Amino acid sequence: MLKGKNIICISQTTWHGEFTKSTVQLLSLLAKDNNVVFIEYPFTVKDVIMSVLGKQKAQVSRMFGIKKRLQEITTDTGSKVNHLVMPPVLPVDFLKNEFLFKTFFGINAAIYKNQLLKVIKKLHMKDPIIVTAYNPMYGLPMIGKLNEFLNVYYCYDGMDTRRHRTRIFEIEENFAKKVDGIITTSDYLNSEKKKFNSNSYVVKNGVDFNLFKPFAKKDISPTAATKKVGYIGTLDQRFEIDFVEYAVKELPEIQFEFTGYLINQQIKERLSPYKNVAFYNPINAHDVPELLAKSDIGIIPYKMDEVNKNIYPLKINEYLAVGVPVVMTAFANLTDFEGIVQVANTKEDFVNHIKQELKLDNTSKIAERIAFAEKNSWEGRAIEFGTILEKFCAQKEQIK
Repeated sequence: MLKGKNIICISQTTWHGEFTKSTVQLLSLLAKDNNVVFIEYPFTVKDVIMSVLGKQKAQVSRMFGIKKRLQEITTDTGSKVNHLVMPPVLPVDFLKNEFLFKTFFGINAAIYKNQLLKVIKKLHMKDPIIVTAYNPMYGLPMIGKLNEFLNVYYCYDGMDTRRHRTRIFEIEENFAKKVDGIITTSDYLNSEKKKFNSNSYVVKNGVDFNLFKPFAKKDISPTAATKKVGYIGTLDQRFEIDFVEYAVKELPEIQFEFTGYLINQQIKERLSPYKNVAFYNPINAHDVPELLAKSDIGIIPYKMDEVNKNIYPLKINEYLAVGVPVVMTAFANLTDFEGIVQVANTKEDFVNHIKQELKLDNTSKIAERIAFAEKNSWEGRAIEFGTILEKFCAQKEQIK
């Protein structure tokens, strides 16, 4: 296990939130033996205004330095992490003119760099390992500017053009070529990143098994008038509405429940008119296991497109950890789960798999799913991640 290193994470997410984040899980465990700084996603002036108006949540007082930007927090694993909130930056993604974009983003990058250098100095972080988690936009201009020993790109999804426009593809490619190594969460992502950097490895997503274990099923749910199909996660543009709507219509005797952030309003507009559909607000990550265990089937209905090929969904191991059968669309080549989950290529397959899993589920299958998920714990994934970082460090030492 990696020990005694200074790790700085340039993140694309916040630390806190209702859903599980692989970056947070891995760093919480690595922080037991290493000095870790986690940098919150850099909010813009627009985010500040929206937060003041109560339409968004951002730590405004810390962004402006009214409260300390750098705070030590205790993770769910008991480790300590230095949590950094950056000053607000300028909203620039909407700019189509590349000269204007580069000019104003250069200001943002300078703000980011100067604040981070202050933290590095304050914490006496010598030769830090920079782990850029799905944020090449800020990772690229930081290369060589932080007195770092190592630069690693942690990529857990394909690039999304909705936020950064198509310019993000060139930025990510340049970044991937310059870093010392890449760690991805899926085999498909790894094959894509190897085109830019041969020093690329895979650490797949895991599950907080100890959190889910107390809620694991011992047997199939008692016979009830209505069986329940559950989905927990973000309801966004990746969601395959056609498959789900077909299932809802074909299986009127089954209750379909969707819990999470509703980003794509079309999902609710199309599904809410059905009597066997219910939508619920997102819940705290610690409440997820109990809710999952109440489902008879867990579904992962993502569109089968180029973007979703990159995904190794966090929720797949979470469903399995409580013993719930999983039915998903064939959005990615997840060969690890052959024989454990049901994969649908058509909407008819999707419905048939749900029917079959409800009909054939038993205590033996429940136990098999739970045992499978236990092998995919975050503790094991953190060891894999740390081992690869050690390998990258050893390679860098040889070069020096």
